[in-house]
Amino acid sequence: MHSPTEADACAEELRAALAAHGKREATTLELLATPAEVSGVRRALRAYGADVQLCASELVTNVVQHLGEGVPVTVRVWCDDGGRTRLEVSDPDPRALPVLRASVGADEESGRGLALLDALAARWGVAHGPGRGKTVWCELEAGPDGGAVPVVSAGGPGRTATAGRDPR
Repeated sequence: MHSPTEADACAEELRAALAAHGKREATTLELLATPAEVSGVRRALRAYGADVQLCASELVTNVVQHLGEGVPVTVRVWCDDGGRTRLEVSDPDPRALPVLRASVGADEESGRGLALLDALAARWGVAHGPGRGKTVWCELEAGPDGGAVPVVSAGGPGRTATAGRDPR
């Protein structure tokens, strides 16, 4: 497991190596979900832009809120040759599925994370792979200012979307 400091150091090495080659390779972070790790994930994914950072932050926060602190999480992000960015957050509980709420009251302190993800990503959902657990994923595309804009593309091999938004 990477601590926020280790994740920052790994991310810096990755950014330097990728800058030399002019592209971003896949980033994988393995961590225990805690509030402190959420900010570490945001820092580690800085090279992918604010929208990817926000989506990752919201998904890891959901693990903390709905499964508890200390749950093992894997965060994966990569860009394909077409400029699309895919973010995946995997946890060990296949039953705790994300639910997009129709509305959230102005006085409520939570419940907006998936609405933000839904607004930023053209596609998002939940995949149940061959092992136990689930992966919540979303896809975005780099815009002219480096921020993410929605994109529509096929899901990964061996994955089945069971929740979320898929415009196809």
